[in-house]
Amino acid sequence: MKRSENRIFLSTATMHGDEEKFIKEAFDTNWVTTVGKNIDESERMIAEYMGVKYAVGLSSGTGALHLATKLAGEKLYGQPKPNEGTLQGHKVFATDMTFDASINPVAYEDGEAVFIDTEYDTWNMDPEALEKAFEIYPDVKLVVLVHLYGTPGKFKEIKKICDKNGAIIIEDACESLGSKYKLNGEWVETGTLGGYNCISFNGNKIITGSSGGMFLTNSKADADKVRKWSTQSREDAFWYQHEEVGYNYRMSNIVAGVVRGQIPYLQEHIDRKKAIYERYKEGFKGLPVQMNPYDEEKSIPNFWLSCLIIDPEAMCKQVRDERRALYIHEDGKSCPTEILENLEKCNMEGRPIWKPMHMQPIYRNNAFITRYGNGRGQSNAYIANDKQLDVGMDIFNRGLCLPSDIKMTPEDQDKVIEVIRECFGK
Repeated sequence: MKRSENRIFLSTATMHGDEEKFIKEAFDTNWVTTVGKNIDESERMIAEYMGVKYAVGLSSGTGALHLATKLAGEKLYGQPKPNEGTLQGHKVFATDMTFDASINPVAYEDGEAVFIDTEYDTWNMDPEALEKAFEIYPDVKLVVLVHLYGTPGKFKEIKKICDKNGAIIIEDACESLGSKYKLNGEWVETGTLGGYNCISFNGNKIITGSSGGMFLTNSKADADKVRKWSTQSREDAFWYQHEEVGYNYRMSNIVAGVVRGQIPYLQEHIDRKKAIYERYKEGFKGLPVQMNPYDEEKSIPNFWLSCLIIDPEAMCKQVRDERRALYIHEDGKSCPTEILENLEKCNMEGRPIWKPMHMQPIYRNNAFITRYGNGRGQSNAYIANDKQLDVGMDIFNRGLCLPSDIKMTPEDQDKVIEVIRECFGK
């Protein structure tokens, strides 16, 4: 395996030139702050693209998720004291296999996340596990749904279950900007499906501002509240007066200049990401692997990251602790650790699948629900159980994220494919 002369990245920003023009405009007009034309225009353009009435520019997708969570908590349980979160004493059902930024806002608001297992069809929240969770915890009224790696989850099924139980949905579309889901015969953008919706412009996302995110809504009251909270909750008084806890979460006019310049290229980026996915799919023919799946009838992913999962019988022996991994090479077999090590040796960046939240040290005492019920403590020394009790951990153990940078040439991608084929001796 030959080392690539140039680094082949997982996913980096792709600039087109307009971004620099809008940043310069902010400097030239001295709007180097959290107000300005770039913010106004990026909010307008995103709202128009997404088909919502309001988009609120924030400093990060995490900030958007936090304020969405706070807003949902206030709607459900009322305004708390300044030293308390809006979810204090309440459980929240949440996607298990995701980045922790999806979940931490529940902790920010003093809530307790209950993790819902993953399903194989989309690698997202399992509706059957969610239904089981409501049987166990019928008082829960809030669900955090993530569309992993740009692939829409089974929203129709999840929404039906939530409606039946009087629960509202926070939609984390931070990885899925530009992805579409077919709802009631219409193609709808992810990031507009939930009661509270969030997107991200982090540096490795489908389009970027280097940082930044947005809260999306059709409610003027919700948009106004998020804008207020994001600017330290200043009241309408000549002096600085505060009746609510606030945050420094507003988007910078400089960051918004990058976002403004990126928005017209969103579909181009999606098309190039899809081409990468399809080239991998073709290049892996004959190998005991599958690409990250999606429902072709009900969803159009943005293909943010191309991933693969190794067939169970083709896995060599692999073990992981909290920081390290070991494997034993076996002819004709491989594992994520071996593939990632060989990619790195060849100057190519891959990444493990998100480790499920219920296995993270910080959340190891939180409840975890599978489609069979409680996912904790289900092995039995005296009774055999051949059911798959932890789909998310299975995908984490067998899966990995592939270099998906849209600046890769087909020749670069062929080198990645060659490395992976050689890991299986093909």
